[in-house]
Amino acid sequence: MNSEIIRRRVSASYQQLAAELHPVLARIYAARNVEHAEEVAYSLDKLPPYHSLRNIEAAARLLHDAVTRQQRILIVADFDADGATSCALAIRALNMMGAKQVDFLVPNRFEFGYGLTPEIVAIAATRLPELLVTVDNGISSIEGVAAARAFGMRVLVTDHHLPGAQLPEADAIVNPNLPGDAFPSKALAGVGVIFYVMLAVRAQLRASGWFAQQEIPEPNLAHLLDLVALGTVADVVPLDYTNRILVAQGLARIRKGACCAGIAALLRIAGRRLERVAASDLGFAVGPRLNAAGRLEDMSLGICCLLSNDAERVERMVRELNDLNAQRREIEQEMQLQAHELLNNMRLDEARLPVGLCLFDETWHQGVIGILASRIKDKTHRPVIAFALAEKEDEVKGSARSVVGVHIRDVLEAVATAHPGMLTRFGGHAMAAGLSLPREHLAAFMDAFDREVRRHLSEDALRGMIHSDGELRPHEFDLELARLLRDAGPWGQGFPEPVFEGVFMLEDRRIVGEKHLKLRLRSSDAAAVDAIAFNTTDAGWPLEVRQVSVAYQLDVNEYNGRESVQLLVRHIHPHE
Repeated sequence: MNSEIIRRRVSASYQQLAAELHPVLARIYAARNVEHAEEVAYSLDKLPPYHSLRNIEAAARLLHDAVTRQQRILIVADFDADGATSCALAIRALNMMGAKQVDFLVPNRFEFGYGLTPEIVAIAATRLPELLVTVDNGISSIEGVAAARAFGMRVLVTDHHLPGAQLPEADAIVNPNLPGDAFPSKALAGVGVIFYVMLAVRAQLRASGWFAQQEIPEPNLAHLLDLVALGTVADVVPLDYTNRILVAQGLARIRKGACCAGIAALLRIAGRRLERVAASDLGFAVGPRLNAAGRLEDMSLGICCLLSNDAERVERMVRELNDLNAQRREIEQEMQLQAHELLNNMRLDEARLPVGLCLFDETWHQGVIGILASRIKDKTHRPVIAFALAEKEDEVKGSARSVVGVHIRDVLEAVATAHPGMLTRFGGHAMAAGLSLPREHLAAFMDAFDREVRRHLSEDALRGMIHSDGELRPHEFDLELARLLRDAGPWGQGFPEPVFEGVFMLEDRRIVGEKHLKLRLRSSDAAAVDAIAFNTTDAGWPLEVRQVSVAYQLDVNEYNGRESVQLLVRHIHPHE
């Protein structure tokens, strides 16, 4: 079935933007609700101040006291890229500010599961921390925080996940999604939250004279924005204005080579050039390699990679991360085949598939089900939960991925409210969530989930939709515009990369790498241009296809030191 191409609505701000920007770029920004050119000016002085984050002064006091008294601080991180970058940033920042006793602990997902559980607190207690700080987790850790305080620890929770009805009784909680929080961005990733906390800590240490007393240079925390950019992009949070500033500034540092050794090495092993790095490189090249540690083994490897300044040690760790990512891809490919077989065995046409789709196989790897859910969601255009067996065989764990229009955590909360006792735990945000439940409840949950999703998702939304920024004129297929669009981001979740549409004369087509379609296309009287459609073939096309309808991105292709325009095809079919 051909995807439906929907042209983005351009707001009234276009005329004002076009007076200052390239007309194509003005059109793109106006379709993303940018009203003024200042909204794409990404200087650090445009960041909202930290003061409006609820409880941030109390959080800063906890860390100020721990640093100045040289107390033992333990960072408890999540086991994904956001958690790893959050942890590395917290440790680097605290060390820069003079803390001497900072350590970290990251739960192994296969032994302890997500978050600050009482079991992980028991392990933390053996290290005798005086202050325990969660990063990218903790907002739902009611029992874990209580256990930590029972051990005599003070607890600071920093998180960005949506809170439930009950909050943990921590000494302080910083989360922009807390009720009544006035911080303008609700989309901060965990690494963004801890970055803001460190800004507040630095301010309190400055005010108390700590840096002068200790003869410590006041740290420039902008040096850590490479970590903020990586964690923000890898966690696929919406790139609102605040996040775009953080990512743009981090990318600028990476392009100059002013990034931690681990990020630089991960980019190199992925075949990316530092001076050309884009947000998509962090999301599709660096993030998966870092995440592979938490998915298959232990995220401690990824955190150590981001913390180390020893080039030889970093290279060894990056090679190990790269090998783990290759293993992850093999596991994922097998799981995708099994998932497609499950879909086929349902013997239902696409219109009759469950709108809220749940898939389960006893052999699936619980570290990879999130990626699997994302792949099946992209294929079926509906929310998907992939389940695997938990450590206890009478329990299953699920990873959910959603589509626009369905707030997946709210759906899980509605199911849990309507069916008390069905879910053991759940948490997340609008587009992604995790959950656990007894295996005996799985069938009932599948039905309840489908019913709840149907309340939120229209039939129209089940069709594959590609949002287009319109057509390009013949003279706009040029390298200058392609470079401009590449550098006009950062593009990502909630601020998508420009996609154009058009009908082209097909001059040549061939299959490369067994599964990719290489094309030569011509638009009107413009020069012919190369195009590539990854994971697409021309099987089923009529033999004599002369015209094709294409949705594409205008890209810069570099080969042997020479740059040229290339179209990255998002969707293609013979033009009728």
